[in-house]
Amino acid sequence: MPVKIRLQRHGRKGYAFYHVVIADSRAPRDGRFIERVGSYNPNTDPATVQINFDRALYWVQTGAQPTDTVRNLLSAAGVYMKKHLLGGVVKGAFDEAEAERRFAAWKSAKDAAVEKVKQNLSIAVAADLKKRVDAEKATNKAKTEAIAKKKADELAATIEAANKVAAEEAAAAAAEEAAEKEAKITEAEEIAVEAAETETETKEVAEVAEETTADSPAEEIKEEKDDV
Repeated sequence: MPVKIRLQRHGRKGYAFYHVVIADSRAPRDGRFIERVGSYNPNTDPATVQINFDRALYWVQTGAQPTDTVRNLLSAAGVYMKKHLLGGVVKGAFDEAEAERRFAAWKSAKDAAVEKVKQNLSIAVAADLKKRVDAEKATNKAKTEAIAKKKADELAATIEAANKVAAEEAAAAAAEEAAEKEAKITEAEEIAVEAAETETETKEVAEVAEETTADSPAEEIKEEKDDV
């Protein structure tokens, strides 16, 4: 029967991970399978890949056909490199020990490259985290300064309003005091005018009284007697 090496989907919606399985090509994608030889989780950074190297190599050597994605996973794990080296042993190009040495060297170089990628990724993640932290600090600083400025403006407005009220109250008090002084002056002037009028009336009454006394009958009789 035709055998394929393919991915079998698992996980919830939005967080899928996969099993690497050996299955009949006629079986449904997520149906029955012959053997599970690994797993693939693309949700991590970098993706997490676990391969049962010996069993995957066995199925590749027996002619199982992987899908494109699985081929890439097996190639990254060194399955196809090992198959190629074992083919050289069969052809007599070199012995099995040399094949193992070459595979170990390839594996070491591959692991070093992967480790370098991880380190670069860690550096990039750290730099990105620092950038985000600095941006957040700058944002918080701007917010703090804006809040402080708003409070300062509100305080200045409050002080200005209080000073304005105080100035208005002082002006009102001064105006009231001036009005009271003016009222007192006016009252004094009215009293002085009344006193002057009273004095004038008194003088006029006195003059009238004098004139009346001068023109009285007694004076006339006295004048007549004097004439006699």
